[in-house]
Amino acid sequence: MIKLLIVDDSALMRRQLTTLFQDQVDFVIRQARNGKEAVQENRDFQPDVVTLDINMPEMDGITALSLIMAERPVPVVMVSSLTEKGALATFEALNLGAVDYIAKPGGTISLSIRDISDELVVKVRTAAGARIKGRSPIKGLAQRLREEREKPLPRPVAVRRGVAGEGLVVIGVSTGGPRTLEEILPLLPVDYPWPVLVAQHMPAAFTKSFAERLNALCRLSVVEVASPLAIETGTIYIAKGGADMLVVQRAGKMTAIPKPETREFLWHPSVELLGRSTLEHYDPARVVAVMLTGMGYDGADAFTEIRKRGGRTIAESEETAVVFGMPAELIERGGASVVLPLDKIALQLNAWAGC
Repeated sequence: MIKLLIVDDSALMRRQLTTLFQDQVDFVIRQARNGKEAVQENRDFQPDVVTLDINMPEMDGITALSLIMAERPVPVVMVSSLTEKGALATFEALNLGAVDYIAKPGGTISLSIRDISDELVVKVRTAAGARIKGRSPIKGLAQRLREEREKPLPRPVAVRRGVAGEGLVVIGVSTGGPRTLEEILPLLPVDYPWPVLVAQHMPAAFTKSFAERLNALCRLSVVEVASPLAIETGTIYIAKGGADMLVVQRAGKMTAIPKPETREFLWHPSVELLGRSTLEHYDPARVVAVMLTGMGYDGADAFTEIRKRGGRTIAESEETAVVFGMPAELIERGGASVVLPLDKIALQLNAWAGC
């Protein structure tokens, strides 16, 4: 049985969520009306997973989360409104240790629950088995970079000098991804010679705020691909949520473009589609593909093909992945050139680029 703590100040929302998970049979459920009660129930009930609202009286969700993670860490799925303010609060929660988030759509509460019920159940089940990382919030970038450079390179590894325009980095990531990306991308130096394309499974309302947050943390420019953008060095491209990102050639230039979601792919923005389009327009030997934490198998086939055609690939190791599903699928297919813990990935990307 999975012990679930539902935290929300709305009695109707608590009732709707409780009914949803009671129908799953294998959940034992308790409720809390605010952050203060959540902290106490985390001690008394000792849940396996928590759904946590952000805006609540007496104690908000962010404060409660910080206390929960300090006292008794547990997988937490944040429940956030689809607003810019809600997105920023969600990213703060992920940095504090939340595993995942679910976006509350608009409309009545009953309609909202119906709209997100399947996704919510999957995310809560996945979170219940997730690895809770004992990482502290983002350190100062200079300190982090010094620490990375002092660590030995993982072996075996093929290090070669990179030049501007020679390479392209594509990254696929899902559950646990925002915090993971915040620990990798800021460590790429300002003169990193290859563009970086990122497909992070995320709702449409979140990616703009996420790109802006990363832009404030990174030495490279970070942009959301909400319209066609020429792929240039010195830039990290974040796929727009609610769409997919393709690599195409326009006017003689490699370009990242958004594309409406299709039923052919289960997850969006699709890592698989990004990988396939990369293979169509780049010499695979110039490509580095990185598979980070996430559930499912999105991108595993395309990234394996990149390696088979001479590209280089990294799979995040089980020891650091919040959810090992996506990296495990790449490894199982023989598609990983190297398997690295989180704290080695930026170092490897820098080494392959000659930084």
